[in-house]
Amino acid sequence: MTTIFDKILSGEIPCDEVFSDNKCLAFKDITPQAPTHILIIPRKPIPSLQDIKKEDQELLGHLLLKGTEIANAAGLESWRTIINTGEEAGQTVFHLHIHIIGGRKLSWPPG
Repeated sequence: MTTIFDKILSGEIPCDEVFSDNKCLAFKDITPQAPTHILIIPRKPIPSLQDIKKEDQELLGHLLLKGTEIANAAGLESWRTIINTGEEAGQTVFHLHIHIIGGRKLSWPPG
């Protein structure tokens, strides 16, 4: 099944790109939940954390490292890193993605 993120990766749908390399793409969320809300998606199509394999270990580490670099570049001193897994957890696009959210005080619990 083709997702909106697949269409963004192929260039069919434009995005407000923040970072790109051969493993991932980061862009601003079109419905931000905070002043800074960036999504990081792997170029490899992985539906969710439920679908990761041992071979994805390096990619997952890369995504988290890039998330920290992107948050720092955005001037964030504090931020929340979120990966929703499954519909009941709030996952709406079934292409693994990381939310970097910050720029305001965030409450807990989140939902």
